[in-house]
Amino acid sequence: ICPTAPVIPVTLNGGMRMTAWFDLCSLDPNGREDESGIKSAAEGIHRLIADEEKAGISSDRIVLGGFSMGGALALYSGLRYPKPLAGILGLSCWLPLFRQFPVAAVGNHETPILLCHGDSDDLVPVHWGQLTSELLKKFARDVTFRQYKGMGHSSCEEETKDVAVYLQSRLPPQP
Repeated sequence: ICPTAPVIPVTLNGGMRMTAWFDLCSLDPNGREDESGIKSAAEGIHRLIADEEKAGISSDRIVLGGFSMGGALALYSGLRYPKPLAGILGLSCWLPLFRQFPVAAVGNHETPILLCHGDSDDLVPVHWGQLTSELLKKFARDVTFRQYKGMGHSSCEEETKDVAVYLQSRLPPQP
């Protein structure tokens, strides 16, 4: 399942409506965050996972992942989900509401997490990805951070290959 965020007004974009999981108020890591919007979006992701489980897919066969804000939501939602997931994948992202962690991490301390970030990202600075990785390593058992030379707020062939290897390792074919 690859859900798309709703169209909402975004403060950082002058209040213009755009596809976003929650409002972005600042590009400063210490700036105000849309806590209620982040939590509401995470609840929506948790409902999607629950729907998949009702359809017969075990949570340990589900990888949450996303790019930028979607990756941020995947990290937050995955760490807040009480059942084990197969993996959590964050591309060019950060951990929202990071001050609430590790206390807020109710599950998935053992779930392998892959973070990928370009060293030339001018929208979500690579430093945010590095700080996220450092924080996660304080309470999550298996965190990998990959940095890509010359990559901006986008993707590259090397990252795509790393993601494919990660997904194949987390979701091997079932007999």
